[in-house]
Amino acid sequence: MSDLPSPYPPDEERLATLETWLEVQLAYVRDARAALARRAEIQVRTAPPAPPPFRLQRGLDAARTVVRVHLGDCALARKGPGVDDLTARRALVEGVEACGVCRPDNELGMLD
Repeated sequence: MSDLPSPYPPDEERLATLETWLEVQLAYVRDARAALARRAEIQVRTAPPAPPPFRLQRGLDAARTVVRVHLGDCALARKGPGVDDLTARRALVEGVEACGVCRPDNELGMLD
């Protein structure tokens, strides 16, 4: 062994006290970990859903025709229906205008 003295007290009474203190500290650590796990679980359950990849902005006419394609998180089309990339690409090919702010045509790789 080494020539260093033991870091623990030599008598039973102080060793028992040290053991009790360590058990209390371990209980605190386990409680803190459980609280963190509960917070993470609550955060996952209450997180807002991810926005759709793309949105279609509809016009104010009676037919509610699609007038513009946006990225899903664009602030200009928050109420538009969410669509996948294939539907957004099809709308752009059919002549629907791309939003000039969020540029979904860049995201889809459909540059002029």
